[in-house]
Amino acid sequence: MRVQDLSAVEWRKSSYSGGVGDNCVETADLVDMQAVRDSKSPDGPAVIFSADAWTRFIATLKP
Repeated sequence: MRVQDLSAVEWRKSSYSGGVGDNCVETADLVDMQAVRDSKSPDGPAVIFSADAWTRFIATLKP
């Protein structure tokens, strides 16, 4: 398993979060991957998805 330094990536919250509070997830674009973390724990772990897995995951959320 490769550990990736995510300290310099630009994290963003969903537009559905309303921009208030820390009760949401944040995502960051990586080269051919997507990082996801808990906004309440910005220094905690992140989950890394391949671009294909992220696209499939998001597609399951859309009605």
